[in-house]
Amino acid sequence: MTSPSEQEPGRAEGADAPQRLLLVTGLSGAGKSTALDVLEDLGWETIDNFPVRMLKRLVARPGEEPGRLAIGFDSRTRGFVPADVIALAKDLSERGDLSTSFMFIDCADVELERRYNETRRRHPMAQGRPVLDGIAADRELLEPLRRWADIVIDTTALSSNDLQGRVRELFGDDGADETTLTISSFGFARGMPPLADLVFDMRFLDNPHWVPGLRELTGCDAPVGAHIERDPAFADAFARIRDLLLTLLPRYRAQGKSYVHVAFGCTGGRHRSVYTAEAMARALRSHGFSPTVRHRNLGSRTTDELERRQAGSK
Repeated sequence: MTSPSEQEPGRAEGADAPQRLLLVTGLSGAGKSTALDVLEDLGWETIDNFPVRMLKRLVARPGEEPGRLAIGFDSRTRGFVPADVIALAKDLSERGDLSTSFMFIDCADVELERRYNETRRRHPMAQGRPVLDGIAADRELLEPLRRWADIVIDTTALSSNDLQGRVRELFGDDGADETTLTISSFGFARGMPPLADLVFDMRFLDNPHWVPGLRELTGCDAPVGAHIERDPAFADAFARIRDLLLTLLPRYRAQGKSYVHVAFGCTGGRHRSVYTAEAMARALRSHGFSPTVRHRNLGSRTTDELERRQAGSK
């Protein structure tokens, strides 16, 4: 069988690439479902507790477009016999159009007992007996598969986030786990963005709305940008926010956060916030990020009363 690390790095999936098949099993409560959820987020087609005898029907036939398929199974799976699973895995691994891996999620008995007691769930193999009896029966049944697996992850000391990160390290090799970054501008006068992760208030900057010749322009226009950059507070504040984002964004990605929304606000959402959002997007692109920029209130009508009311409320 071929480990994911033995794949050609960065090779695109295509007609000349083998279909990737990952068989996932493990002790009940160890984290198999979490691992499958992460694989699905990474773009794999995932199926849990699929009857083992029907597995060959799911695998692409020679000449069909390849993909990435992860199949989860355990003691609850219909027709589950470890020896039959191993025989099937051996058979599939001999196909030249398949790249087959086998992952086992393990965990110490005492930690599994703690998890079941904490969640008050019934162990599927306990059958009215103490949970440790169910764990012991499960481990005995699955031991041949643990010995056969080419990837073993022990989750005893891992949190759910740690397990997610480990799966991403092993299988997030095609950029599918990249965080989607949105940089937006908005006007406080028209309400806060409800789903923003980080909000920065740019109303401390000198307001171009009150400068003759700039009111009808926006933060996308060079004269407005030049005015904002002349504010003594802009450069230092911008650099601090940029450095904060450069610190946080990789950590968000490592934690598996799929979407990050950074919002910049000013009074009407047409000048200061717009310019800062555009400038921040350029700065982040220079560091390898690919943000999408959205201006919520750029087309909104500006009024002196709105600006005056918001300026007085700060």
